[in-house]
Order: sequence, then C-alpha cells, then structure tokens
Amino acid sequence: MATLLKGAPVAAFLNEKTKKKTETLAAAGITPTLAILRVGERSEDVAYERGAVKRCASVGVAVRKVVFPDDVDSSTFFDALQALNEDESVHGILMFCPLPAQLDERRARQMVSPAKDADGCTDASLTGVFTNTEVGFPPCTAQAAMEILHYYDIDCAGKRAAVIGRSLVVGRPVSMMLLHENATVTICHTKTADVPAVARQADILIACSGQLESVTADYVSAGQVVVDVGIGWSEKKGKLCVEVARDEVQPLVGAGSPVPGGVGAVTTSVLALHVAEAAAGRKGEQR
Repeated sequence: MATLLKGAPVAAFLNEKTKKKTETLAAAGITPTLAILRVGERSEDVAYERGAVKRCASVGVAVRKVVFPDDVDSSTFFDALQALNEDESVHGILMFCPLPAQLDERRARQMVSPAKDADGCTDASLTGVFTNTEVGFPPCTAQAAMEILHYYDIDCAGKRAAVIGRSLVVGRPVSMMLLHENATVTICHTKTADVPAVARQADILIACSGQLESVTADYVSAGQVVVDVGIGWSEKKGKLCVEVARDEVQPLVGAGSPVPGGVGAVTTSVLALHVAEAAAGRKGEQR
C-alpha cells in the first residue's frame, strides 16, 4: 500500500512560514493584501474564493474582493484591474479565468503586474518559472505539487519524471520546476505515443491532464511517487472524480497524494505565501 502524501501537514508548514512573514510585516505597519477579481458566479470560482479567504484570514493576509456580473463591460473591468495594479496597498491579485467573451482574456492576463501576480498567470511570471529567476510567481497549483515533494523529502535530482499534461497552469510550469531540481522530465500529451509506457518508466509521475480516472494500473510501477492534481465532476458517474484511479494505483506504487486532501489542500497556502512575499518585496528562496 502506498504511503499517503497528505496535503494537510504541508499546508500547516507553509502557513507557519506565512504567519512569520505577516507578523514581521505587521510590525512595520504593512498588511499583506490580496485582491480577488472575479466575473460571474461560477461555482468552482466561488468555492476556491471561499477557501482562499479563509486561508488568508488564518495567516494574517487581508482580502479585498472585486466582483462583477457576467455582462460587465470591457472598460469597467479593465479600469478596475488597472486600479488594483496602481494601488500600493494591494500586494497580490488573483484573477479568475476564463473571462466572458466580451473581455479580452489575454489582455487581462498581461495587464496584471508580475510583482502582484499571486497565481502566476502572466507571461512574465511564466518566464520567471522557465528561467528560474525572481520574476512574478509560479502558478499556485504547480508550486503546491512541488511543495508536497519537498515536504516529504522526495529528492528530484537524477530522477526520471513524467508529467501528464501540458497546460500553462500546471503541466508546463511543474515540468520546468522539476527540471530546475535536476530531474529528467518527459511531458506527455494527447499526441504522445504510448503514454502508459512512458509513465511506467518514471520515478515521479505528475498527473495533471484533467482527464478523469485516466491514470490506471498500466501507467504505474513499483516504488513510484504519484502526485494527482486532477479533480472534476463526472457527468457519466454523477460525482466528483479524480485523475488517478486510486483503487488500482495505490496498491502498486510507493507513495501518492490523495484527492481530496493532497495538492488542493496546499494550493491556497501557496497563494497566501505569495501575497506575503510580494508585500515583503521579494519572491522568496529559490530551491
């Protein structure tokens, strides 16, 4: 049976780190503040926002919500975004995407100041991830996956890593983060020939394609570390499902992160840490 790489102790570790930063900032008269910019009432956005607000409150990060209806006009939205960029009391911005069709999402992503880009959505922030430099912040979910590996002392150096998924939110940034830690990384996607064979050869497997219950027993091998990032609603099954078929995979591998209670449990802690680091004027330690 696989060792469970639970997210709760990882989140607690990061929360303590953030609290120390916010206490130091408070002594200097600075309250780290996150602005949440949301358009509409998508249930997944509202749920994540609720968790983020709760997490931030617990570690000394203030939250300011800017919420618009789905039909907000372009000038109103972009004026608000620019105002957040220029507001020196706001240290981090979390903008929920996708945006409605009348809003130019690429323009919005690029308008967010990299220094305030708490969730790593801008090209500049992704450049920082790819070059391993202090430009912006990594996407929170990608960093959460790495924080789990760090907390459980899983050394990436010299290991073979397979990442299933190539999104800019998780797949590509987490691949670069693994590479910076001297793993040999293969990115698998819809055009990859024989993904299960590639996945089986990996020491570390990150499942982040968004394809529910797609990673089955034939994708894994003994001793592997498997980090499951995917979760979503299955219309076919009428319930929440995950990317890694746990019942098949857990008895075969060495360690794995559960869903729920794995990467998702760490993501808002990473977000709050980013805001505190932005308020302190630096991204934090490079690994």
